[in-house]
Amino acid sequence: MDAHRKTALPFHEQDSRRDNGAEMLAEIGRLVRQARAKRGMKRKTLARQSNTSERYLAQIEKGEGNPTILVLDAIARGLDIDVFELLPLGVADQAKLALVDRVRRMSRAQVDALLHSIDGAGTARASAARARRIALIGLRGAGKSTLGAALADRLGCSFVELDKEIERDHGAPVASLFEVYGQATFRRYERECLERTIGEHAEAVIAVSGGVVADERTFARLLEATHVVWLKASPGDHMRRVMEQGDFRPMGRNREAMADLVAILKAREAEYGRAHAQLDTSAKTIEQCVEELVQIVRETVG
Repeated sequence: MDAHRKTALPFHEQDSRRDNGAEMLAEIGRLVRQARAKRGMKRKTLARQSNTSERYLAQIEKGEGNPTILVLDAIARGLDIDVFELLPLGVADQAKLALVDRVRRMSRAQVDALLHSIDGAGTARASAARARRIALIGLRGAGKSTLGAALADRLGCSFVELDKEIERDHGAPVASLFEVYGQATFRRYERECLERTIGEHAEAVIAVSGGVVADERTFARLLEATHVVWLKASPGDHMRRVMEQGDFRPMGRNREAMADLVAILKAREAEYGRAHAQLDTSAKTIEQCVEELVQIVRETVG
């Protein structure tokens, strides 16, 4: 009997396993929070779409829950991503770890050059494919609608707001479409609307929802078919402008609205950084921003 008895692990090895487990749960929680923030989803919405209790989801995001792979899969489906995107890189993933380590040691300019190269930026063929389409991306409150309309007027071309086109196509506000049909269906609507807009307009200014970066397929198509400009602003300016518009999505009217906005911006920042150009709209008048946008168009489109 003694020969088959399981040998207890030394205390230091037990502590090490506990520490590793805690670190893994904390990382899973961070990945879930980041994915949710990138999509601008309230925890309540994700809980409903993944059939998970909001309280349990909060515990997972804090690193205090220990979700099964089935629970993580349900959460991933609610986010419209692959479950592997919610799993920390394992030690066995040496190639991925080596790539991550190499990218971490790159300068910002090197990373930008790499991403633009992957996205096909800088080639004559890619520029021709983008024609004279300008797409404005960024969080709500960056000025996409106001500046987009003014820029289109200056350029003498059409101004298209994808969200409004989607609402006309499907007869409901964007918020309702999200709530009723979920992330995946809305992103499909957005992709279809983008394709139609590209097909109908060789020259246009297009205002795109800030969450477009949550769908790699749609965002890659946007980068391929338009000259993308990221409209930036400080978190304070974003919040002030959103409140002036009376638009509190997706934060609702909770007291942590600023923290949520900062988290969304942080989660999307790397993707927004893939834009072909950037414009910081903070502390600038509309006229100043339009003039700078016109200059950007001259430099990027010609």
